[in-house]
Order: sequence, then structure tokens, then C-alpha cells
Amino acid sequence: MIIPKSSLIVSCQAPVDSPLFDPKIIAAMAKAAVNQGAKGIRINTPNHVKQVRQELPNIPLIGLWKQDYSGYDIYITPCYHDAVAIAEAGADIIAIDGTLRNRPQGETLADLINNIHQKLGKLVMADVDTIENAIASAQAGADFVGTTLYGYTKETENFQPPGFSLLEEMSQKLTVPIIAEGGISTPEDAKKALNYGAYSVVVGTAITGIDLKVKAFQGMFK
Repeated sequence: MIIPKSSLIVSCQAPVDSPLFDPKIIAAMAKAAVNQGAKGIRINTPNHVKQVRQELPNIPLIGLWKQDYSGYDIYITPCYHDAVAIAEAGADIIAIDGTLRNRPQGETLADLINNIHQKLGKLVMADVDTIENAIASAQAGADFVGTTLYGYTKETENFQPPGFSLLEEMSQKLTVPIIAEGGISTPEDAKKALNYGAYSVVVGTAITGIDLKVKAFQGMFK
């Protein structure tokens, strides 16, 4: 299943220490999003992907697995065996870290994308932070490239998402579909992203980030 152009993708995730970090609750979030018109869902961890796939068999699903490997900064589906677990859980598209940072087990970005295509038969969304990594991901065969990591890496830590400047440059230099993700907090932001050339838009915290939203509001009462 392919995500339609100019559509909303909702990222349904929760912190691991939150009561919302439960497969059925994540699936409920996803169903609520789809009921209101979302055309795709982005889900973290195999268990959550599996639950959402069972309850929403006909919605495009971007799956990923955030993994911490000692000595490595990379964490979004870092290795092929992480991608295998996400594919087996039912994802249509596997999101990976699309930077050129070192990966565990000596894998390269190109190897990971090729293995996902050839061995798993799945599409790949490469999450990037810079135009250099966006170009590298496209050249390595990524089917979609997202602005997801803008502001979240050492190279971009001084920048604040959403990465509209990166999005605009990507739209000028890439031919693969670009997905705007990260810091999209209003419908106006989403519209702006489309105007800058995004194929589709992912919204997460602004819709499903209850923990972070409450924490931000509560900070005003201290």
C-alpha cells in the first residue's frame, strides 16, 4: 500500500514509561486518526506495528524500531535485523536512519536499503537531517526521504524543526517523494510543507503526544 500524495500521516507513539505505551492504546490512536481522515500511520516497535496492522489491515503503515546501540548515535531502525522484525510485524514501508553515521555490525546505508528491498520486499523511508544525507539516501535507493531528523543530530542541533529550509532544498534537488516530518504543529505548518514541495506530511506530537503536551502546559504553572 502506497501513501497517497498530499495526505496526512499520523505518527502514533508514546514514551516507554507512559501508560499510553501499550499496543492496544497505540492502535486506538491510529484508528481514531484514520477515522478522521488520516491516510497513513507511522508506528514504532514490532509489537505496536503488529497490533495496528491487525486492527487496520488496509491503511498504509510506516514502521520503525527505535533502538539504542552502545557507542552509536544512530537509532531509527539501525540494522537489517531490526528491519526484519518490523517487516514481519506488518509494515508496508520501513523507516530507517538515512544519515551516513556509523552503524552497528558494519552495515552501510546502501546495504540496508538494498536488503530491505531485495530480501523483505518492502519500501524504505529514509529519515535525514541534512541535504547531503538526503541526496545520499536517494542515491542509495530510498523510496521516500523525510526531514525527520532535522534538529535532532549533532550536525543540526542548533536548528529548530520544522525544517522548511531543508524541505525546500530537497524538493529542488531530489526526484524521490519527500515527506515532511518533525515539528509540524499546526494545520498551517502542514499546508506550508506541501507548498514547499512535500509529497505528504507526518504529524506526531501535535496530535498524539499527550505526555509531552501536558508536560509543556504544566510547565506554565510552576
